[in-house]
Amino acid sequence: MLTDKEREIVKKLKENKNPDAAFQELVNLYKEPLYWHIRNILKNHEDTHDVLQNTFIKVFKYIKNFKEESKLYSWMYRIATNESITFLNKKAKKLNISNQELQDHLLTNLESDTYFEGDKIQLALQRAIAQLPEKQKQVFNMKYFQDLKYKEIAEILEISEGALKSNYHHAVKKIKIFLQHDQTLID
Repeated sequence: MLTDKEREIVKKLKENKNPDAAFQELVNLYKEPLYWHIRNILKNHEDTHDVLQNTFIKVFKYIKNFKEESKLYSWMYRIATNESITFLNKKAKKLNISNQELQDHLLTNLESDTYFEGDKIQLALQRAIAQLPEKQKQVFNMKYFQDLKYKEIAEILEISEGALKSNYHHAVKKIKIFLQHDQTLID
């Protein structure tokens, strides 16, 4: 399951052999894909950096509990996903708004985000994705934006490939319908 590089990093971390260098290797290997995974969920650059940092802290803290039965990045993506969802829930609660209202707020702010390089089609796609149920949203983001294989996504989300494919299929259909009716694309 683990690549040789992952096995070497995990071994160094678990055996406490030069853990700083091993952890830096781990960060260098996964910082960018995890950043984009989290960014697709949070939509905000600053929040993404906070959650990414929390993700790596948890990885470092709990690496000794990693059973090596899944790929290392699958385990880390699961942590990043859970950290992102927890962050959104806390933010919505703190602002005293629903999760959907928070999603709407994040999308409104996305357009003025200096780190967002998308056009009005990308914004419409983000609005469509925000309307999806949570599981479909996660599956779509991992498949569409990160081009992960169904098997990898199933491992990360701990669901069957069949359920995952069904979620992706439904998400694509809903997004197509949403985009066909999006007035900002028609104007």
